[in-house]
Amino acid sequence: MNRITAKTFSSLGAALILSGMMTGCTVFPSKEAPRVMDFPVPEGLKISDIARSQSLRIDTPSASEPFNSKRILAKPEPWEFRVYSGVRWRDTTPVILRDMLTGAFRATAGFDDVIMDTGPGNADLTLATEITAFHTLSHGDGTRATIAIYAQLITNRSRTTLCSRSFTVSALAKDNSIDSIIQAFGNAGEKLAEGVIGWAKACEAGPAQSFSGNRSGQAALM
Repeated sequence: MNRITAKTFSSLGAALILSGMMTGCTVFPSKEAPRVMDFPVPEGLKISDIARSQSLRIDTPSASEPFNSKRILAKPEPWEFRVYSGVRWRDTTPVILRDMLTGAFRATAGFDDVIMDTGPGNADLTLATEITAFHTLSHGDGTRATIAIYAQLITNRSRTTLCSRSFTVSALAKDNSIDSIIQAFGNAGEKLAEGVIGWAKACEAGPAQSFSGNRSGQAALM
């Protein structure tokens, strides 16, 4: 065997060993696909007796990390977020909140028409929101799903803010299982929908104001 042939076999052997090492990495099992959870439209919302003679567009809420994601979050300490493993929302938090509010406004028939910001239609008013909390908190009585938003009702013709208000809602989970946690989020979502719909329907055209009658316009719905 000459020197060139020996060098060729040596290179081929090294390549086969490297290939075998890379192939060996694929034998480890891949992670199981996570459970995908929905944030449903609440059932049993009260239908309005009289619809407001205006159309409403629901904008996708704004949110910074970690809320602008599909992760289901816990906040065990004021300075720390954790993620529930093996489970996620079906879409990002802003999208599932927008979809829930749109469905809730349509179900209650409080406005002539309700559309999403993804649609091509125009509307008289816009509901703009910002997510400031969408996670669980541990308290002495257990674990609570907590949602907080800042909401503005805006007239689209002049882009004037008619009303603004902060909402904070929470619901107690039966236990720490993920099914109970998701149910608690659903219960908190129902409280939020009822509060936002009632506030938006009562908001009258005029200078920027808060429906609660105070300058901060904050409401906590437990």
